[in-house]
Amino acid sequence: MNRPADADSLPLTGMKVLDLTRNVAGPYASLILADLGADVVKIEALHGDDCRGWGPPFIGEDSLTFMALNRNKRSVALDLREASSHATMDALVSESDVVLSSFRTGALDTLGYGWEWAQKLNPKIIYASITAFGDRGPLKDEPGYDTLIQAYAGLMSVTGEDGRPPVRVGVSIIDQTTGMWAAMAVLAALYERETTGQGRKIDTSLYETGIGWMATAIANYSQDGVNPTRCGSGAASIVPYQAFMTRDGYLVIAAGNNQLFAKLAGVLMQKQWVTDPRFASNGHRVEARKALAELIEEETQKYTRQELMGLLRAVGVPCSELREVADLHSDPQAAALELFTDLDGYEVPPRLVSLPMSFDGRRLPIRLRPPSLGEHTAEVVRENLRSRGLKSPTEWSQQ
Repeated sequence: MNRPADADSLPLTGMKVLDLTRNVAGPYASLILADLGADVVKIEALHGDDCRGWGPPFIGEDSLTFMALNRNKRSVALDLREASSHATMDALVSESDVVLSSFRTGALDTLGYGWEWAQKLNPKIIYASITAFGDRGPLKDEPGYDTLIQAYAGLMSVTGEDGRPPVRVGVSIIDQTTGMWAAMAVLAALYERETTGQGRKIDTSLYETGIGWMATAIANYSQDGVNPTRCGSGAASIVPYQAFMTRDGYLVIAAGNNQLFAKLAGVLMQKQWVTDPRFASNGHRVEARKALAELIEEETQKYTRQELMGLLRAVGVPCSELREVADLHSDPQAAALELFTDLDGYEVPPRLVSLPMSFDGRRLPIRLRPPSLGEHTAEVVRENLRSRGLKSPTEWSQQ
């Protein structure tokens, strides 16, 4: 278990978020806000967030993917297509600071829950919308998923090995980063609201995130007009900076400047590389990438990973063995940083990863376990009515 921060003094304590998101990108945005202390009310369709079914593995009826993304939230099950939901939603948005949405462009407007609805009922609302391709342009109505955007935004063109079939980054990097951008924009808008007293409409998209990851590749192409090739474990503009085979597996070596390259050459007992005009600078080494990589790997295969890692670290050359999830699970560095929390109350406690931040040396706490579908519907409605001295959502809608 991690050492929790004081749950009553979290940065966003008192902030209310109406969460109309599903799958990964939106829930990751609301997870960030929830971990920071916001009261996040997750509105789910009566069949639940599709992410609940993204397994195995499952705990009960919920996937571990859902559990990893939805702690510290309360679940309310509503059919937003039914007129009976309007009074409840009106009451909830009036009490909220933030609305998060991840519906297709215009879908919530059709249901009556778009920006104009929220802003009319609550002029101070921050309304953040996550879509696939943005709110305008020829693709605005198209659906989008992480893998599709990795392909369309060009990430697959620079990921993997040259001449081999395309591969995706092995985690949902587009989804989760889009969630991070949305949460960052929300925090900026909340800060601004302290001065202006006004709400904001925020838009971000999976596509914009994908293009953002391609920033250096796009800048380079604007100058040389050359499509970058895939470099496997390497980098397009730094050499040597990749995985090399040893006697018992791969070791990633990052010798990104002349000084580190000279140290690497010394460790491998190939000091003549330093004076070889093909390798005189990083630019030269990039041009001679294939030849240099072959020379380096010819030498690295004479060592085990641990042997070579010890020699390189002794002279300050950055390097790392390739590790798997099983290694991370028992990683002493992760334990020292208290990055994991094992949830109690389960036959096999699921291990959740904390946000990569600490406050005063302490991790953000898990205040609520991932909710079952609709677990807090009655509770949330009752709280909202009580705050207004009302007995039913219908009374609120008639005011």
